[in-house]
Amino acid sequence: MQTFESFGLHKDILSAVKEAGFREPSPIQKEAIPLILKGSDIVAQAQTGTGKTAAFSLPALSKIDPDNKDVQILVITPTRELATQVSDEMYSLGKHRNIHTVTIYGQSSYSRQLKLIEKGSNVVVATPGRLLDLLKNNRLSKFEPSIVVLDEADEMLDMGFLEDIESIFSYLPQNRQTMLFSATMPEPIKKLAKKILNEPIFISVTPQNITTNSDIEQHYYVIEEHERDDAIIRLLDSFEPTKSIIFCRMKKEVDRLTTKLIASGFIAKCLHGDMDQNAREETIKAFRNSNINILVATDVAARGINIKDISHVFNYHIPFDPESYVHRIGRTGRAGQKGTAITLLTPIEFNSLSRISKSVGGEVKQKQIPSLNELKESSLQKTVKMIKKTSIDEASVKILNALEEEMDLAQIACKTISLLINKDIFKGPESIGIDNKSFEKIVKDFRMNEERKHKNNRQKRNNRGNRNNDRSGDRDNDRKKMDKDSKGSGNFKRKDEKFSRNKNSDSKKSSSRKKDNNKSNFKK
Repeated sequence: MQTFESFGLHKDILSAVKEAGFREPSPIQKEAIPLILKGSDIVAQAQTGTGKTAAFSLPALSKIDPDNKDVQILVITPTRELATQVSDEMYSLGKHRNIHTVTIYGQSSYSRQLKLIEKGSNVVVATPGRLLDLLKNNRLSKFEPSIVVLDEADEMLDMGFLEDIESIFSYLPQNRQTMLFSATMPEPIKKLAKKILNEPIFISVTPQNITTNSDIEQHYYVIEEHERDDAIIRLLDSFEPTKSIIFCRMKKEVDRLTTKLIASGFIAKCLHGDMDQNAREETIKAFRNSNINILVATDVAARGINIKDISHVFNYHIPFDPESYVHRIGRTGRAGQKGTAITLLTPIEFNSLSRISKSVGGEVKQKQIPSLNELKESSLQKTVKMIKKTSIDEASVKILNALEEEMDLAQIACKTISLLINKDIFKGPESIGIDNKSFEKIVKDFRMNEERKHKNNRQKRNNRGNRNNDRSGDRDNDRKKMDKDSKGSGNFKRKDEKFSRNKNSDSKKSSSRKKDNNKSNFKK
C-alpha cells in the first residue's frame, strides 16, 4: 500500500499530514504528487472532493524555500470562497515549515492584501479578476512564482474568465512549473493547456460517466407543491442532522426558507451571490465551526465548499441536470464518511428524477414523510434511550430526596419525563406528502395516459397514411380514365390540328399576297 511517506515529501509537511488525519493517498494524489515533485507540468482531471487541493499543495509546499519571502506559489481559483478554503488548507499543511499564505480577491482592501504580500508570503491564492487588476497596474513587485496552479479550470471557463487567465499568464515568468486541475475537459480548456503548459502529462481519475458516491444513501419524498416548507421542517425534526445543506434554485427562495426555519427554532443561515463577501465568509466559518448546523444555499454559492462532517443534503427542488445533482449531494459522504441525500419532488417531477437517476447511477429509494404522531412516538423512543444512557449526577439525588417528601417515585419520574418531552414541540399537519399507494396510482395513470397518447398519435399517423394512399389511388384512377378518353378522341384531335394548320397556312398566304401587291404599287 502506497503511503504519504513513500513520496519523499518534506518531514514538516508529513507532520501536517498526520495532524490533518490523512491516512492513505487518494487516487489523484497517488498520480499527481510524484510528477509534481519531479517538476513536470500536469493536466489533471478530477472531481471536487477527491483530494486534489492536497494533491498539488503537498508536493509544491515541499519544494519551495520558506526562507525566501518572495511569492513562490500562485494558485488561481474561480471564486472567493474556494480561494479562502484553498488558502486555509495550504496554510495548515505548510505551517510547520513556517510557510505563509495570502488570499487575493475582489471586494476587499487592496492595501491590506498588498501589505501582507510585502511582509513575506510564500503562497498567493487569488481570483482572476483581482489578480489581473493588480498585475496590469504594476502593484505586485517581484512577482515571479515558480509554481502556478489553475484550480477548477472548467468553472473559470463557465464564469467567463478564460481571457483573463491568458492575460495573467502573459505577466508570469516563462520558466515555471504549471498545473491545471479541472473536473471536466471541454475543448477550450484543452486549448488553454496547450498555450500555458510545457509538455504536460495528462492525468485522469474521473470515470467516463458522472456517478454518485456509493457512501451516500439517496432518498426521495413525493409531496404536493405547497407542502415543501412543512416537508423540510418535518424531515429536519425526524433526522436531526448534525450538519446539513438545503439547496434551493433561487436567491429569494433561500432568504424566505431561512427566515422560516429560524422562526421554527432551527439554527440556520443563508448563502447566495447577493451577499457581500464578509457576510459569506462569516456564514461559511460559522457553518464549519458548527455555530450553525443548517446552511440554506444556491448551487453557485455552495460550489467548492469543502466541509467534511456534513451528514445530510436536502434538494428543496430537484436540480435541472445530472451534473448539478451529483455536485449537490457530493457535499456529504466525503472522506470515507456516510451521508444522506434527500430530494423533494411532486408527481409531475418524477420523470426528471428517473432521468437523473439513470444517468448518474445509484439507487434512489422512495420514502414516506413521518406523520406527526410517528414523529412524536420516535421522539419518545429516543427519550427512553437517552434516559438509559444518562449517568446519575449527585445533584439529582439531592433533588430526588427533596421531592420524595411531597410525592411518590412514580409521580416524580412522570413529571421529570414530561419536562424532557415538552422540550420537543413538533408542529405542522398530521400528514405531509403523498402516500405510496396514491403515488403508485398517479404514476400508473400518468403512464397509461402517455401510452394512450402514443397510441392515438400512431393511429393518427396510420389514418393519415391511409388517406394519402386513397388519394394516390384516386389519382391513378383519374390518370387511367384520362388515358382512355384520350385514345377515343385521338382522330378528332388530329382533324382539329390539321384544320388549325390549314387555317394558319391560308392566313400566311393571304398576308404574303398583300405584301406583294404593296411592293408592286410602290414600283409603279
